[in-house]
Amino acid sequence: MSKVMAQELIRDGKLDRQAAADALREFLENIIRAAGLQLKVTVTMAGPGGGSDAEVLADVDGRDKEILLERGADVLKALEHLAFRALRLEPEHHEKIHIDCGGYRALRFEELRMTAKVAAERVQSSKQPFPLNPMTSRERRIVHLALKDIPGVRTESIGVGEHRQVVIHPADKPASK
Repeated sequence: MSKVMAQELIRDGKLDRQAAADALREFLENIIRAAGLQLKVTVTMAGPGGGSDAEVLADVDGRDKEILLERGADVLKALEHLAFRALRLEPEHHEKIHIDCGGYRALRFEELRMTAKVAAERVQSSKQPFPLNPMTSRERRIVHLALKDIPGVRTESIGVGEHRQVVIHPADKPASK
């Protein structure tokens, strides 16, 4: 890995997209080569306002992609976690980097948005809270953002660790403490 440090990736509080893209590409290519996987890394930069907070997008695809996607994409999630650590990015910058595998996570995130909206409609009509299954912090954030402008509902994250989940509440009912 090159000598790129977090302070070189963050300038004036903002992600240096080119430096981050280069460092991410190098990290992913080295990991994939060391693991002996047959995968290709494509890293692109997205401008602000592209429908997501991500500014650097990496897609890993190829013959061995199923290894990354087994058991709910646990290896892909772990690879992303390692990338954050290797690039020494603080949590507030994690949303700026997105690693996918053959479009799997993009599809998952769209499914989450649709599920959240259907659950919100159920809460609006039943006036009863609706808990979603436990999910990662990034997935919870997608749900919160998908529902932030939906009238009549509000969201809350509850639980700890792997069991943390989003509960969709009717907007007029207070959250449980």
